[in-house]
Amino acid sequence: MASGCVNKKQGTEAPETDRASALDTEVAINETQEESPSAKNGIYAIITREEENIYNEIEALSFKEVIEAAGGTCIIKNPESDDPEDQITIINELIDEEVDAIAIAGNDYDALEPALSAAMDAGIKVVSLDSNVNADSRMIFINQTSPQIVGETLMEAVYDISDGEGQWAILSADLKADDQNAWIEVMKEVMEGDKFENLELVEIVYGNDDYVESVKQAQALLQDYPDLKVICAPTTEGIMAAARVVQDQGVAETVKVTGLGIPSEMEEFIGNDDDHSCPYMYLWNPTEIGRLCGYASMALVDGSITGAAGEVFTAGDMGDYTIGEAEDGGTEVVVGPLLKYDSSNIDEWKTVF
Repeated sequence: MASGCVNKKQGTEAPETDRASALDTEVAINETQEESPSAKNGIYAIITREEENIYNEIEALSFKEVIEAAGGTCIIKNPESDDPEDQITIINELIDEEVDAIAIAGNDYDALEPALSAAMDAGIKVVSLDSNVNADSRMIFINQTSPQIVGETLMEAVYDISDGEGQWAILSADLKADDQNAWIEVMKEVMEGDKFENLELVEIVYGNDDYVESVKQAQALLQDYPDLKVICAPTTEGIMAAARVVQDQGVAETVKVTGLGIPSEMEEFIGNDDDHSCPYMYLWNPTEIGRLCGYASMALVDGSITGAAGEVFTAGDMGDYTIGEAEDGGTEVVVGPLLKYDSSNIDEWKTVF
């Protein structure tokens, strides 16, 4: 799986502490704009998964900063729910508005194909980000990282936190979420190795990427499995809900939470002691995903690239990226590896997002 140059801010190196907060994140735009695609006079739309999804909101705001800095107009659309029909309605509206590009975090891998295909037939450039849509529904997928990396990383975290034995569960987002399902499948494959033979995956539950529903699912897991040792939540809403439930119920000494979370939301739960429910977690930087999606969208619109594997485009101060082949037969650009957040760096990263 090919990828281009990744932003140098990787690993657990602490960022500058004066970075803006999550909702006020400003994108650092390369001063040499002539090296990057232009969005002059273009209209670029980005569709999130649903309202009040802070992770998607950061991506959308970063996308918007890049587009507007390059002279374009950005439209942010937030569906009322994670029902794909809400996204389909928005896509059809954007086709009627004759936008130049649509970026979308898909709520269903296949259901959006007719609408997105109609958009491309109308000359609109389509890029998916964060949560993919099928290869016939997009020109490029901006992939935060590979499913293999996420699955392997989370499985190793479960093994480490549980000391390699005992019961554990997965609290995922939505049964139809392509990204979540791909990561979980890799986790299941990794579990087949001898190293993990003493771990028992008791259940996979779904919180529908909703905090209240995720809280209910976490509470049910604790009630149904009194010997549970780890809840792994590969979703930002799920990990926050599970961490809160475990900590509030006073069982953080015996049950731990890990997965993918937003530093600013998880700071109070991060710690390697009996008072904190999450020893450590992972995520990528959604600001970088949004920025890269903006640059890729502009490059498609101005004709610098077509979305074919092997093409290269410049993403401002993020550097040059090479489009690679995706596992589903389409193409993608991989942003980079996961970042680990623990007690040593959470205070710095919570100021970033």
